[in-house]
Amino acid sequence: MTDLSPDADAGARRPERPYQSLYRRYRPQRFAEVRGQDHVSRALRNAVRDERISHAYLFSGPRGTGKTSTARILAKALNCTAQEGGEPCGTCASCLSIVAGTSFDVHELDAASNNGVDAMRDLVGRAALATPGRWKVYIVDEVHMLSTAASNALLKTLEEPPEHVVFVLATTDPQKVLPTIRSRTQHFEFHLLGDDVLGALLEDVVAAEGLDLPDGGIGVALRRGRGSARDALSMLDQVSASGSAEDDSGNLGGVVTGIARRDTAAAIAALDDALRRGRDPQQVAVELVERLRSGFLALVAPGADGAVAGGTTALEEARVLGTARCVRAMELLGVAIVAMRDAPEPRITLEVALVRCAHPDADETVESLLDRLEHVERRLDHLERGGTAASGPPGPPDRHERSSSQAPPRMPPAAATVGPGAATVEAAPTTATAGRPVLGAYRRRADPSPPEQRQAERQPATGAVPAGAVPAGAAPAVPRPGSVPDRDELVSAWGDRLLVGLRPKVRAYYQAGHFVGSEGADAIFALPNAVHVNQAEPLRGEVADALAAHFGRPIGLRLVVDGSWQPGDGPAPGPGATGGTVGPAPAAPTDAGPVASAHATAEAEDEDVEELLAGGTDGLASDTGASGLAWQEDRLLQAFPGAEEV
Repeated sequence: MTDLSPDADAGARRPERPYQSLYRRYRPQRFAEVRGQDHVSRALRNAVRDERISHAYLFSGPRGTGKTSTARILAKALNCTAQEGGEPCGTCASCLSIVAGTSFDVHELDAASNNGVDAMRDLVGRAALATPGRWKVYIVDEVHMLSTAASNALLKTLEEPPEHVVFVLATTDPQKVLPTIRSRTQHFEFHLLGDDVLGALLEDVVAAEGLDLPDGGIGVALRRGRGSARDALSMLDQVSASGSAEDDSGNLGGVVTGIARRDTAAAIAALDDALRRGRDPQQVAVELVERLRSGFLALVAPGADGAVAGGTTALEEARVLGTARCVRAMELLGVAIVAMRDAPEPRITLEVALVRCAHPDADETVESLLDRLEHVERRLDHLERGGTAASGPPGPPDRHERSSSQAPPRMPPAAATVGPGAATVEAAPTTATAGRPVLGAYRRRADPSPPEQRQAERQPATGAVPAGAVPAGAAPAVPRPGSVPDRDELVSAWGDRLLVGLRPKVRAYYQAGHFVGSEGADAIFALPNAVHVNQAEPLRGEVADALAAHFGRPIGLRLVVDGSWQPGDGPAPGPGATGGTVGPAPAAPTDAGPVASAHATAEAEDEDVEELLAGGTDGLASDTGASGLAWQEDRLLQAFPGAEEV
């Protein structure tokens, strides 16, 4: 209690000593008492002890982290007459006068209110004057508020001050300080206090003062302090005076609950209730982001600073929202906070952000679509576990949690085709994939015939077109009278449908050729050279099958070297020289089973394709005497008369 004494003049009672707020009474007086800034305290204490004092220091950091208090402790340590290991004694005349604010050795200037060039010239002019103590210390607070002219006036003296002068500059925004000033100082960065450090400070103050706080009073001061010791002590003073631990934050819990339940009406109603209490929309948005952040950290990183600031309520809200929706809500509210600075009606901007948070349907961004997709996936997972559609998924995990605990089943190989007319080997589904249909199941749905009939249809008959020989993308043409289609029909069908429907290996060999005409029952197909003809010879049957399937009648295929065939030449001696005519090629016999044969054939095909892609083109290009690219351009222009190169 404060002692009261009578006032004879006014006839009133007033305290002899006015009440001093907690943050002023518990300002640190020694380097060891500065909490949460050990990197700064240790460096300054060692510099004073070893007499290695710099002529200028720059202290930067958020408000309430101890910048000005540390500057005063440094001034006391420099002029203390009984210094011990770099720490001021706190009892000598110099230390007591600095604490009382009556010392001639320490001069403080608030640059926010004295930011003109005249004030700075006056400070510089008095810097060279003598001082009673050993050092003259100038503390310039909020130095980033100085005008450009004032900063330039300080610059020269800051670079070469008198030997007994030390400048300590403090700022909350070091980026606005001139780079030439920053380069002439030792820069120390002050950080926000962690929840454990700030909580210990509040408990020590409560114990020292003997405060009778309500339950949760320290937690409220800790949350409202947000890492600032001064703000936390001010809030602790307020809680002690009011005797209530109610956090005057409006109905923010109702807003978060409305977002979590996708209830736009509830979220807007809770926001309206908070604003009716006189809250500022921008401050409400900031507190919403902090509340979501506390729950998010408590969910994903319980040991991080700020994770316990929101308590169990924020943790439960984050569990209902999920990590993905928490992050998206913080992003949307962060964008709204920036937009509200210039908005004519900030409330509308905040309401739009809440609608987007609660209803992803109102937003068409990638994040909102991802949110809606995750919601559908969670409902499907819930239904698969035996839940009902009306109940909804109770607190489902996110995508990364679901992927780590339940891997999607892998598709087994449905079929392996060894070649034209070869049997198709179907793999039985394993235990992990028995619940999912494989490719063969879809084929059997489209073709309800028995497996024996389908197997028989795959075997080519003599003089007939084998079933299933139509490549992908090729539509059968309507049969018409005549022996073989002319060159224009062959070229059109080859470029539009047939080539793209061939297997990759066949397409790799045959895409360099073109149709040059027809003779009798054969279509004449020209390739660049004899080496290419010999390599494409074993695959000629598949191309002939594709031609027959497209045109609806058997068509022979003759391979020739480009430029060596003229109408009326007749068939070549045989395959292996310059060309020949062939129908569907039979499958090569193998001693191993069908599965081993399929694997062997697939490996051989891969090696052939790699050999063609790696070295075959160079050989073909060398035979023609031109580069591969130029040769392909020439072939295209020859295959499509009248075409122009663009």
